[in-house]
Amino acid sequence: MRRTGHSTAAVTDDGTANGRLLGLVTSWDFHPQRHGLDGPVSGRMTAVADLALAGPDITLSEANARLWDERLDCLPVLDDGGRLQHLVFRSDYADNKRFPNQLVDAAKRLRVGAGINTHDYQERVPALLEAGADALCFDSSDGYSDWQAQALNWVKKHYPEIPVGGGNVVDGEAFTFLAEAGADFVKVGVGGGSICITRDQKGIGRGQASAVLDVAAARDAFCGRTGEYVPICSDGGLVHDYHVALALAMGADFVMMGRYSARFDQAAGAKLPTRDGFVKEYWGEGSNRARNWQCYGQGGQALVFEEGVDGYVPYAGKNSP
Repeated sequence: MRRTGHSTAAVTDDGTANGRLLGLVTSWDFHPQRHGLDGPVSGRMTAVADLALAGPDITLSEANARLWDERLDCLPVLDDGGRLQHLVFRSDYADNKRFPNQLVDAAKRLRVGAGINTHDYQERVPALLEAGADALCFDSSDGYSDWQAQALNWVKKHYPEIPVGGGNVVDGEAFTFLAEAGADFVKVGVGGGSICITRDQKGIGRGQASAVLDVAAARDAFCGRTGEYVPICSDGGLVHDYHVALALAMGADFVMMGRYSARFDQAAGAKLPTRDGFVKEYWGEGSNRARNWQCYGQGGQALVFEEGVDGYVPYAGKNSP
């Protein structure tokens, strides 16, 4: 509970998420200073015999109704063998009503995208889709390449129903190249990110505003010529709120907000104290810190040529949309 922030934990016979349910333990069941944390969880949990339960045929709407009708905080859903299938929470119902525009699938699960490279995509793509990824994106510091076109063609041939993006690019010619190769969306920006050093290392790149304006014009021209609208993402240089508005006003359909989001508790980096306050760790995928050397195909088990750095961003607390 301390590690994840959750206030309710299911207790199963084998410790897995789908084991036979034995009970629930919540933050109401114990106090760290009053109850020995080295004792068995069975001593404080509510046993399954004393819980309100639902069977496998219950719908989400029916489960939500039971939460309110029976004054429950949590309703476990079990299969016919007593194995845990779902936990339906009152708090999830409240969040769903509070954020009606959240991006979820038919099962009310948040949609997940995954970045891939042009080296081992034939192994990674099937594994990612098996794990439940909803969308894919080829993530490269310079996406205007035959390698990416070949990779896009392969994904669209084998998984035509999966949205897959290409990038990154900075001009209209590169956008058209990837759109014709089958990209469902294209990311715009080379060297504009705060932890990207591609411009310094390769001598390529472009100001983000100029890149977005040029690519947006190419997108509109491509749509007029083919009837196909390929959205573009502005990726890089978004430090303040108004930068998002500027990117959208210049023609971007959506934005990438790595640095912006890295400030919050939900981001992966550690929170560190400094003389001027707390900061959060933040690093680029092209840095040695990311240990993502497989993505770049440089041989060995390290990055020989870095295109990213690691640094810090001011801590901004918990993100509440």
